[in-house]
Parts: sequence; structure tokens; C-alpha cells
Amino acid sequence: MMKKTYEVLPGAEAFFQEGNEVGILVLHGFTGTPQSMRPLGEAFAASGFSIAMPRLAGHGTHYEDMEKTTYKDWIASAEEAIAWLRERTSILFVAGLSMGGTLALSLAEKYDDIQGVMLINPAIEMQQMEALRESENQPRYLESIHSDVQKEGVQELAYDKVPYASVIELLNMLQEVRADLANVHCPALQFVSDEDHVVPPDNASYIFDAIFSEHTELVHLENSYHVATLDHDLDLIIERSLEFIQQYSMTK
Repeated sequence: MMKKTYEVLPGAEAFFQEGNEVGILVLHGFTGTPQSMRPLGEAFAASGFSIAMPRLAGHGTHYEDMEKTTYKDWIASAEEAIAWLRERTSILFVAGLSMGGTLALSLAEKYDDIQGVMLINPAIEMQQMEALRESENQPRYLESIHSDVQKEGVQELAYDKVPYASVIELLNMLQEVRADLANVHCPALQFVSDEDHVVPPDNASYIFDAIFSEHTELVHLENSYHVATLDHDLDLIIERSLEFIQQYSMTK
């Protein structure tokens, strides 16, 4: 019996664009696609930066594809994209939404050539989700939370179901990244929505206290839910991110 293959969903495509010597890796979240980060990535590209916005392994096709991947595959997707930037740029930043923020922290823990990270409602500890580890007889696929956007008429392109196995992979990655947060020394700009129905807002405070960055900043988003890059505060995220990039790319 042949395995079914799935095409990339329209709008879920990766986005790579060469620009100046400042490279920005832009990472989407768990079950999501580059669509959720496209407005931010395009704003960075319009400012002249080199952009790598990959579609993480197992994402943007069908949740059955996601089930075949591990968190190490998601990290590998980010690693491949930052390698693409390293060949073309001399100054690196990473921006990530939700699990994309987790991946950004994972990279910052390992590499000292990352000049700064921009984290949007990053995930580091999901206590409610941890209960799934202990529960028995879980269905193979769970209902997925997506399109947590306050702005009317906006939909996030993401899976409506999530494999139980993928949830466990996410929890394992959070545990690994959480253990090494003290290895993050680069400047960090965090955006946190005051109301978020996916990642508890106190994740941002946890990260703020645990990383060893001399320069950290926490920006509250009053008019956005979890997918803030598609919500009312997009312009604020763009504005503050550009200021952050300008400030810390000049210090290299």
C-alpha cells in the first residue's frame, strides 16, 4: 500500500529573500505555518534585511505528516534556515512566535553569533498540557487550538487536529530548552499578549527571569491574542522589532 503524500497548503510556503548583511530567521509556531509570520517577515524584507522563514518539518501539509516528525526535526528546519543566512549575512537575529520563540531560544542557547532574539508569546512551560503525559487512552489525534486572534475575519493557517505524539514531542522540547535558558546571553525582546488562550502569559516572565541576557525587554500587547502577528498589535511588533534590530546590529 502506497503512503499518501500531501501537498503544501496554499499560503503555507516558506519565504526566503536576500537583502543586506543583517539576516533574520523568522519562525512560526506549533501546528502553524509561515502564513502566521508572513506580515512580519515581509516588513523585515521591506526594510532591506535578508529573511529566512522556513516551513518547519511536518507543518503546512497535513497533520499526518506532523506525526512522523520529532522536535529534533523542527530544530533541524531552523538550523538549515539559519545556515542559509550565515552564507549571506554577517549579523543574525531570530524572531519566533509561540514554539517559534522556543526554537529561537534553543538556537540562542547554542550559538553566540546570534545578535538578538525577538519572542512573540513564546512557549517554555505548558503545565496544563503536561497532564497529557500521564493520561491513558488518549486518542491518536487531538483537537488543535489555532486562530487565537482578536481581530475579526482573520484566520491562522494551521492544523485543526494535532497528533498526540507531536504534543509529547513539543513537551520534550520545552523541557530541554527550559533546562538551558541560562545559556542565553544575547539581547532579548519579548512581546506578550495580556490575554492569550494558547500559551499562558506568565511564560514570558519565566523566560525573562531565567535567561542571562544583560539587555531584556518585555512589551505588553493589549489588543491581541496568541497569534499577535496577525492581530491588532502587528504594527507595534514591527516598530519595536525594527528599533531592536537597529540598536543591536550597530553594536556588532
